[in-house]
Amino acid sequence: MFRPKIPTMPTPTGVVSPPAVVEPTEVVQHAPTAPAPAAQGTSRPTIQLTPGAVIALVGGGTAVVLVVGAVLVSMLLAVAITGASVAICALVIRSLINAEAKRR
Repeated sequence: MFRPKIPTMPTPTGVVSPPAVVEPTEVVQHAPTAPAPAAQGTSRPTIQLTPGAVIALVGGGTAVVLVVGAVLVSMLLAVAITGASVAICALVIRSLINAEAKRR
């Protein structure tokens, strides 16, 4: 009763085909080719930042940080206010239950 029963491997039914035989293919080696000469000009243009663009990037980054910070702080305040209101509700309900129990 307490001995584990090991399941037996089921035998396949029907026609069983043998595994497919994979034959190796012939390896053809090509002569090495010379690398292409380096192009004189690059296809990507260089990015030149003007002082105005740098100030705009810094201002945009600062604005993003301030907005994300304000959202996170407001979410934290919402959780704190909700927790405080639940705690106050719990105290009021406990007080009402205790007052009702003392009257009996």
